[in-house]
This record gives sequence, structure tokens and C-alpha cells, in this order.
Amino acid sequence: MLTDTAIRKAKPQAKPYKMADSRGLFLLVHPNGSRYWRWKYRAGGKEKLLSFGVYPEVTLTEARDRCDQARAQRRDGVDPSAKRKAAKLANVEAGANTFGTIAAEWLAKQQPTMAEATHSKAQWQLKLAGALDSRPIREITAPEVLAILRKLESAGTIDTAHSVKQRIGRVMRYAIATGRAERDVTADLRGALTPVNTTHRAAITDPAKVGDLLRTLDGYTGQPATCAALRLAPLLFVRPGNLRAMEWAELDLDGSEWRIPAGKMKMKDAHVVPLPSQAVAILRDLERLTGGGRYCFASLRTSKRPMSENTINAALRRLGFDKETMTGHGFRAMASSLLNEQGWAPDVIERQLAHAERNKVRAAYNRAQYMAERRKMMQAWADYLDALRDGAADKVIPFKRNAPATA
Repeated sequence: MLTDTAIRKAKPQAKPYKMADSRGLFLLVHPNGSRYWRWKYRAGGKEKLLSFGVYPEVTLTEARDRCDQARAQRRDGVDPSAKRKAAKLANVEAGANTFGTIAAEWLAKQQPTMAEATHSKAQWQLKLAGALDSRPIREITAPEVLAILRKLESAGTIDTAHSVKQRIGRVMRYAIATGRAERDVTADLRGALTPVNTTHRAAITDPAKVGDLLRTLDGYTGQPATCAALRLAPLLFVRPGNLRAMEWAELDLDGSEWRIPAGKMKMKDAHVVPLPSQAVAILRDLERLTGGGRYCFASLRTSKRPMSENTINAALRRLGFDKETMTGHGFRAMASSLLNEQGWAPDVIERQLAHAERNKVRAAYNRAQYMAERRKMMQAWADYLDALRDGAADKVIPFKRNAPATA
């Protein structure tokens, strides 16, 4: 059997040579002086070698211990070399299947079906879960995820904590579908987070107050493009993200139409907005200012980007409307509430709001439907707002539309 003294005294030779210990363990001495522990055994009728490391990093005692462990595996019918290779492959697979890697893959898959704003929000939410990025997705536990969400809760962003949990869950379900995870641990967190207090988006729906709002908007003295956006918001009641990203190439002012491409829409469905004459007039005035660029409402910093998503809300705050009173998104709620009260067909209103139809067959049928009725509704709505602006809220007779919607 070998001794440390014998090993230290061993001199390199022209060719590698072995220094035997016992039970198949030996030290292989190379011409450059390096010494490698090896164990010779048989498995499946073949002679094999297993490496135990380099001397003196691995001492004689440690090498014998490793040899004993390997011999025990052989007694149990396990091939130590095959087990080691399987473990290495598992580590490589775990490294390739980290949460961060799979999240990036999922985002890339989802991007074609997401609106730009939704994709950016998903990126931001997953960034908040960045502590999971280096973790093999199979090894992530519910307490790990909860620790991330608790930090968001403690910062007072309860709704963000819930949205991040949902986003993590989607990545995990994608990993399950692609064979890289077995379960979604976020399902174990049901009830673990502080409930979100659901609040409706602030909106003014009283006709007299709507008139006050419109007059206040007309008095805005900031940037001309912002003023135009404020005046168009109640007329068109599109999503704020769509309004700020309006492009001149999307407009047919002679035909009184705004065609929003599918890629910009939340539901990835192209949307047509009939333009009332009042909106066309606002846009023709704006064209003199920004018509030479891509965006109708270009950023003040660069014409290559649209105005900030906070511009409309910031302008409303300047005008004295706090977030509990009116928001940029609130113009949609305002229009929906008053149009429904005035008897317009719900299907026409919902189609103009570009809300998704749950029934896919019905959605395909309705895509080209209601355009004539929508044109009438949009012009009547604009005329109604003009009357409210003129202070005739108590004299305006709501324009009832009880007839069924037609194509």
C-alpha cells in the first residue's frame, strides 16, 4: 500500500507509470510531475477507470475514501462512472434551463402576440423576479418566489406583487409544456399575498361635469401637440397608448378614418376608428406642426419616438384633475357609460372600444360589422360633446339609439 512519504519521493520518468495502492486504486505519475488518482474496476464486462482528482489536492486518505464510496456503489449494482456522467449532464441541463433563460425564451415566443406596451411591461415584471434568473427552474421553490413577492409587498406595491406572481407562473407553465419543469410552484402561493383592492379607473360621467372638463381642456396652454391630444382623447376614446402612438401614415383624413395596425393593439387585432368632423379638424391643424414626421404626437426630445405615456395624465394634473377624478384611460369609461345610457347598441360600443369578443366565431363575424353604425355614433358623440362644452348639459336631449346594430 502507498504512503505519503513514498508518493512525495516518487520521481517523474520518461513515460507515465503507476503507483499501486489497494483494491484497484493507484496513482498515475506523469513525466511533467503531475499525479492523478485512478481507480480500476469492471462494469458490464469491461474494464473502466474512474478519476478521483490530483495529488496533493486530494490526499491519500481522501482518495481511499472516494474509492470506498465507489466500491459501495458497485456492490449496489451502480456504475460510478455512468452515474458521474449522468450528474454532469444534469448539471449542464440545469444550467441551460435556468429561470432567466426560459423567461427570455418565453418572452421571445410571446412578443409577436403582445402589444409593445404589454411586452415592455412583461420584461419589467420579470426583471423584478431577477433573483430567480440563475436558478434551475426545476429547483425553484414556492418560498423562494414568495420572498421576492414579499419585498414588493413591503414596498407598498401590492398589485405589482400579484402581477409578478402571475408572470412567473406563465414562465413556469411554459417550462412544463416544454418538458423542463414538472409543476408551477406559484400555485402553492394562493392566498399568501395581500389581496388587491380593485378600484375602477377614475372617470367623469356626469354630463354637466363633462362639459366643465371639456372647457378646461380647451383652455390648456401647454405644448400644442399635447393640447391636440387632450382634445382628441374624449372624442375618440381609444387607449392612451394608441393615441400617443398615432402615426400620420395611419390616417386617412379625407376618408375620416384612422386605421390602427394589429401590432399596436392590445388584442393584436387591427382596429378602425371613424373620425368625426371635429377630430379631422383638430388633426388638420396639428398636421401643420408635426405632419413632416412619423408621429402625430412626437416626443419633444426626438421625433423618432411618440410622446411619453405620462403626458396626458400630467396635463390633466396641471389642469387640476387628480388621479381620483380623471385619467387618460378614464375617457374610455366616460364614453362607454354615457353611450350606453343613451341607448347605443352595446355591441357597437364594445367594438368601438376594441374590447375582445370572448366568442371567437362571433368575433370573426363582427370584425367588419357595425361600421356604418359606428360612424353615426362617433359623429353623434362628438356633436353631443360640443353641446356639453357649450354649457347645454341641462338642455341636451340624449341621442337615443334603440334600433339594433347593423353592419
